[in-house]
Amino acid sequence: MANSFGNDVLVQAEDPVGAAAFYVEQLGFEVTDVTPNLVSLHGEYINLHIERGLPIGPVLEVMVASVDEAKARLKKCGCKVIKDEPRYPRCYIQDPFGVIYNLKE
Repeated sequence: MANSFGNDVLVQAEDPVGAAAFYVEQLGFEVTDVTPNLVSLHGEYINLHIERGLPIGPVLEVMVASVDEAKARLKKCGCKVIKDEPRYPRCYIQDPFGVIYNLKE
């Protein structure tokens, strides 16, 4: 069961543009894309995406061979599905330790 972390981290904020300004000014990120509900930033080692919404904490990206298989296995281990939107694709899982990650093939 090999996997790897992706370079993307997602956070939520009620004001994505304001949040992005903080990360640009204080941490040196560069804005790469802006839509009404999402601001994407590029850093030297990670990409940060700020989605409009109530904060749920950082969402890491975990690459898996099969999202469906990983989701089923993780649910059996006590993980919770926070968001499941296959059309994006987006499958947020919260593990028993509170870490949230998006499963991605």
